[in-house]
Amino acid sequence: MNLPVLKDSFGRAIRDLRISITDRCNFRCFYCMPTEAMEWKPKPEILTYEEIITLAEVFVGLGVNKLRVTGGEPMLRRDLESLVERLGAIPGMSDLAMTTNAHFLRGRAEALKRGGLQRITISLDSLTPERFSLLTGRNELHRVLDGIDSAIEAGLHPVKVNCVMMRGINDDQAVSFAEFARAKGVHVRFIEFMPLDNGKVWKREMVIPGEETRARIHEVFPLERVQSENLSETARRWRFADGAPGEIGFINPVTQPFCGHCSRIRLTADGQIRTCLFSNVEHNIKALLRSGATHDDLIEFIAATIEKKEERHHINDPEFVQPLRTMSCIGG
Repeated sequence: MNLPVLKDSFGRAIRDLRISITDRCNFRCFYCMPTEAMEWKPKPEILTYEEIITLAEVFVGLGVNKLRVTGGEPMLRRDLESLVERLGAIPGMSDLAMTTNAHFLRGRAEALKRGGLQRITISLDSLTPERFSLLTGRNELHRVLDGIDSAIEAGLHPVKVNCVMMRGINDDQAVSFAEFARAKGVHVRFIEFMPLDNGKVWKREMVIPGEETRARIHEVFPLERVQSENLSETARRWRFADGAPGEIGFINPVTQPFCGHCSRIRLTADGQIRTCLFSNVEHNIKALLRSGATHDDLIEFIAATIEKKEERHHINDPEFVQPLRTMSCIGG
């Protein structure tokens, strides 16, 4: 069967849709949404599950085959399991994943797996309680670690742990995270600090190149490169040379951009399509959907929007302007 291919003006096939279902989060990571007085989007502005399913079906019909549920913290949204089950049942969808802080995962991971969730990514930037509290504003490391265990027990695979590395803040824990990967059999991915923070604290000198982190780990646990045929994969992957379980990955959007093979598009919780994580332009598909648009109208809008996808981000350009919306609003 010949599946449709949704392509942008640079010939990149769009296969991956990130769906944010809420802008709310129970943590306050300083590089994302550090202030307590966040202005949440009113409920009527947030897409309903019915609207999310409608749009997801259109995207999948256009060739998207990977869906990722994100937030904010998606597990704050009621009846998440029902949404996952409905997304997992869309014909043509082959990969359903979720990004979470794992705080609410214990007791729900098995139901999510039964509903069709295949993979899970958990955000975790420190393995020590004091540093975790400093970074998130919450003394809940034990809950997150227990959530990781519950994901493993439920059979979600792979379980990925994303760590944003920041110089002078958590860069001393790189080897500890490698030890964690080996002990748990999880995939730890180190992400370069990106300018998407609410407090505008991002500074280039805080960015730790992924190669620097890799070299630090390699000195203790020798690594071997994992070759992948998936050119749109964001992480450069490495296995442990001694055959230990687990994997290490490096997502280097600042020092080694991967825009040339980008296959991703984002749908925000309030119904905006974002063609790039760092875009300053959004495309309001919610307004079209709520105006009574037909299926063909939605297809036409999406195809026209994909045509506007940027060739690359401009983090390294002198004229770079940081997006007004932070990661919690955009979706991971």
